[in-house]
Amino acid sequence: MLRIDSITDLEQLRQVAVLLQAENDRLHKRLQELAAQLSVLQGKPEAEVLQRELCKLKEQLAALQHRMFGRSSEKSPHADGPKEKKPQVGHGPKAQPQLPVTEVRHELGESEQACIVCTHRLTPLGEQTEDSEEISVVQRQFVLLRHKRQKYRCGHCQSVVETAPGPQKLIPQGRYSLEFAVEVAVQKYAYHLPLERQVRMMRHEGLLVDSQTLWDQLNALEHVLHPVYAGIHAHILSAEVLHADETRWMLLQKGGSKPWQAWALSTEDAVYYHIDPSRGAQVPIGLLTGYQGVVMADGYVSYKSLAAACPGVVLAHCMAHVRRKYVEALAAYPQCQEALDWIKELYEVERGLPSLRGLDGSQREQALLLRAQVRKKESEPRMEALLAWAKEQSALPGSLLDKAISYMLQLWPGLMRFIDDPRVPLDNNQVERDLRGVVVGRKNHYGSKSLRGTQVAATFYTLIETAGRHGLDPRAYLLSAARHALDNPGSARLPWQMPQP
Repeated sequence: MLRIDSITDLEQLRQVAVLLQAENDRLHKRLQELAAQLSVLQGKPEAEVLQRELCKLKEQLAALQHRMFGRSSEKSPHADGPKEKKPQVGHGPKAQPQLPVTEVRHELGESEQACIVCTHRLTPLGEQTEDSEEISVVQRQFVLLRHKRQKYRCGHCQSVVETAPGPQKLIPQGRYSLEFAVEVAVQKYAYHLPLERQVRMMRHEGLLVDSQTLWDQLNALEHVLHPVYAGIHAHILSAEVLHADETRWMLLQKGGSKPWQAWALSTEDAVYYHIDPSRGAQVPIGLLTGYQGVVMADGYVSYKSLAAACPGVVLAHCMAHVRRKYVEALAAYPQCQEALDWIKELYEVERGLPSLRGLDGSQREQALLLRAQVRKKESEPRMEALLAWAKEQSALPGSLLDKAISYMLQLWPGLMRFIDDPRVPLDNNQVERDLRGVVVGRKNHYGSKSLRGTQVAATFYTLIETAGRHGLDPRAYLLSAARHALDNPGSARLPWQMPQP
């Protein structure tokens, strides 16, 4: 199919515009015909069928016009018109407090140290220099370390021989270091580089290796770090409020790929991923067995089944998903703008509330009290107005407007949860952001090639994203956690347990 945004030839663009205009005119003509037929058939059974077709054509026409002339973003234009653009002043140099500083001195050559006036020799002007900064790059380098373990023998009895210990090994007698395995994991799951691409990069840097070797390192490292993965899951189940969502993940197998699902559970200080062949309710029920708290989710039916199966789970629903439904319907049903305006005001109220992140004790109690008071005073009337607007609308069954309103009304108790519980956020955007890395990784390396690969992916995404929650460098954290696990088999060093520098 031809993509308009990929056309660069002006004549071709003109032809496409003519075709789109012709289609637009055809739809308008059909719309008028159906409207005329409808006026004749009012009160007859055929009228409802025609009304549905009329509604469908109206939506198609609006969608076509939006594709031709509309905005590509979900963002709504400002009610008061577009804001005046501020003049760009440039971004300027950024401070780099974490970069090591290397001083490079530049001096004149012997032949240049002569005065251009009298030809006498120039002498240094004390310690004065003209300084500037330049950011450069030192290429990553792979080195072959030859470890020589010194042997010792008792000089008295000559019967005891001791050998100095060697480096810590991820794979006994393995040729690759723990640091190497961590580098492969970070490149794949933090920076989304497939193993084959890493192989090519390493070859250019002088290291001859194949993708199977890199996979062996990932596999061994995951075995060592799996207790950390389990520990993060247990920690998430202790949270008062957690976010849940899922996205597609592919299992690449001979004979055809299978669509799996990457499930995510997210809290303020941790993210947990689970990759499963099913998108059914048994997955969240299994992940949240025994959980007592609030689960923020979209309107997917599996979460309703979760709440029914787990008495301790209280379900809250996402206002951002409601908003998207109205944005989709807006082109054909301008009245949706009123609903979008109410939702916009709800978000404006939220922006003025204190965040709960990092608060505890009396500070958290005060923040919760303020959130409850403001929401009761400011947000609840807006929610009531939004509900009243929805009940006043007359929408043809099956239309985009009907779908948007029905979606909201079905989830209304969960949408009101943030009014009754100040701990609950307005939307589920946090976990959707947490799934971005999984989505980018899926696009780059297409998924997993084995069942074991799904577990390895889930573990490393969990550890890397949770480390990021705490401002930790993923390399440093994985290396520290792996060393701790090798020294203490079966134990876990969780990101928030890292020793302070």
